[in-house]
Amino acid sequence: MQKTQTQSKGPAVRHDVTRLGDQDLFLFNEGSHLRLYEKLGSHLMAVDGAKGCYFAVWAPNARRVTVTGDFNGWDRGSHPLSARGSSGIWEGWVAGVKAGALYKYHIESHHNGYQVEKADPFARQHEVPPRTASVVTDAEHAWTDQEWMSTRADKNALDAPMSVYEVHLGSWRRVPEEGNRSLSYREIAPLLAEYVAGMGFTHVELLPIMEHPFYGSWGYQTTGYFAPTSRYGTPADFAFLVDTLHQHGVGVILDWVPSHFPSDEHGLAFFDGTHLFEHSDPRQGYHPDWSSSIFNYSRHEVRSFLLSSALFWLDRYHVDGLRVDAVASMLYLDYSRKEGEWIPNEYGGRENLDAISFLRRLNEEVYRHHPDVQTIAEESTAWPMVSRPTSVGGLGFGLKWDMGWMHDTLKYFSKDPVHRKYHHDQLTFRFLYAFNENFMMPLSHDEVVHGKGSLLGKMPGDPWQQFANLRLLYGLMYAEPGKKLLFMGAELGQGSEWKHDESLEWHVLQYPFQQGVQRCVRDLNVLYAAEPALHEIDFDAGGFEWVDCCDFEQCVISFLRQTRAGDAQLLVVCNMTPMPRLNYRVGVPRGGFWAEALNTDAKEYGGSGHGNLGGVEAAPVPWQGRSHSVVLTLPPMAALFLRASV
Repeated sequence: MQKTQTQSKGPAVRHDVTRLGDQDLFLFNEGSHLRLYEKLGSHLMAVDGAKGCYFAVWAPNARRVTVTGDFNGWDRGSHPLSARGSSGIWEGWVAGVKAGALYKYHIESHHNGYQVEKADPFARQHEVPPRTASVVTDAEHAWTDQEWMSTRADKNALDAPMSVYEVHLGSWRRVPEEGNRSLSYREIAPLLAEYVAGMGFTHVELLPIMEHPFYGSWGYQTTGYFAPTSRYGTPADFAFLVDTLHQHGVGVILDWVPSHFPSDEHGLAFFDGTHLFEHSDPRQGYHPDWSSSIFNYSRHEVRSFLLSSALFWLDRYHVDGLRVDAVASMLYLDYSRKEGEWIPNEYGGRENLDAISFLRRLNEEVYRHHPDVQTIAEESTAWPMVSRPTSVGGLGFGLKWDMGWMHDTLKYFSKDPVHRKYHHDQLTFRFLYAFNENFMMPLSHDEVVHGKGSLLGKMPGDPWQQFANLRLLYGLMYAEPGKKLLFMGAELGQGSEWKHDESLEWHVLQYPFQQGVQRCVRDLNVLYAAEPALHEIDFDAGGFEWVDCCDFEQCVISFLRQTRAGDAQLLVVCNMTPMPRLNYRVGVPRGGFWAEALNTDAKEYGGSGHGNLGGVEAAPVPWQGRSHSVVLTLPPMAALFLRASV
């Protein structure tokens, strides 16, 4: 190719420099390019000994594209990019551009003379909002998490304990002495890592940290699919946070949003004067719930964009899992739409065939390239086989949020105990479907916002009963099959619902009840990790057995958890009323001593201290179809864990 330069204000632009080979273009246009972030966007590189930056952007319906930035006085005409054949990609190398330079693409469309300045969809850093320019970066991090990375396959396995602490970085802790500002990535790193590890959580899940213009969206209105938000620091700072968590033995899951994106002018919407990333028809391309745009999953280049984004966070930031937001909204064409507001698929159905195909491909590629991570679906319907392999017709996710358990359980716990016997099925219904999927049990941020109050606030009764109910709720969650997720602040017994622009209510830990809740959650995490019976067989009925699910009159349930080898068993008995149950007989499968491993009514948790003096001896009295039985004192409003002696 003949070398050319454009004379302009500031540094020269060259059009003979490229990072894109013919195979890249083929894969991109085919929808199979998995690492576009290595090719598109801004990349510092030297050419013929001169330092500069290569820029590349996809804008197939543009008439002209120029790169404008602080290096050329934001001149819209001085640095035009050149079209790369019929690929739709515009590219060029600009001499002298350094790390930290601000830039945008000025796009003139073929359509109606439309002109706009866009942030770079592939930028790895953006200005701190509300400013919207992209930032050239060469940020690198010297990783020190080799021990974690070499063993994380075991930590992320389906038979491993997975207790997830869900975190919104901007409001976990703030600095009131400095205008109530959020902590930076580097400031929060040691504090969060030490706290989470000390509490016994195995993973953190971060609400979307990808760049987003509106802080109040909590990150769910993403514009920067390859950039951690600059609100808390640089890409290298974010890598430091992940590295620090890994050094403390804590995995990192990121919330990722491929379902929709905001319509801000600098973002992806109407990118080159056409609906490039989204559908043009609002019946397909507009999301009524969030007033946002829906990705066009049928477009090959959009699939390449999203697949590359998913792998980017796993490749470059050592992330251990992706929680995929709003999967249900992707699967159904009529999601949140009335009749006439949606377009059926080619067979006349409501299923979004392109989204289904994309999700399957996403999971196949993630597990092909990173078999030691997990993908987790937030899917709120009864769509079958969400967490089953694509080879048998599933969507291919590793885990699925059990929204049904969450809704039923919180409804039950909101009832006054005197009425609970009439709603006993809300505790037991889950086990009609509990092993159809690989479930994670979420008590997430969604349950403590928009006027719903805190988890503590949902509990009935006087303060003592509220805290007892809360500890019982957590005990039940840790006892049942499924991985666990708890949103920050819930472990404190926080009284107010979450506010994204305030810190958690750390001050409540001066009170005994809140101290007790925190200590209870920590001990539940420790027990959960130490007892294989509580995590080894989460997704098979062989790990769970009802002892009695029918004692609705006394609001008591009892069940057994066991290991794959059958050599360790835990008996769990939950009393859902404030009345202690004395001399309550429960059938057990073996004799010997059954030690009281944890009691959520213990005095150190703020409970009444009712219990069984460390454990009970099983008598050869057949009961409930079992050869032996134990006679227990059931504490009020409490979960009791008893370990069989080996």
